[in-house]
Amino acid sequence: MVIMASVLVNSKPSAEGEVPEALKKVPEVSGAHMVHGVYDTIAWVESKAMQELRDVIGFKIRLFDNIRSTLTTICLGVYNSVW
Repeated sequence: MVIMASVLVNSKPSAEGEVPEALKKVPEVSGAHMVHGVYDTIAWVESKAMQELRDVIGFKIRLFDNIRSTLTTICLGVYNSVW
């Protein structure tokens, strides 16, 4: 089973464009998009286990220098996927 999550990212000022490029280098990140609004980036993360998801977010994504904070939502079901 694949666990999918969206990670909403707040970047440090003037680093909004760098964060999606850095996130795309993380193997578990299937997509990263710069957005406008409360958050600067949405990253789509896939893992095989909940502990792996925790590790990716806690030890890879949240440790990037240009990330101020994150909010993670876990996908409960896929009804229409464009990826």
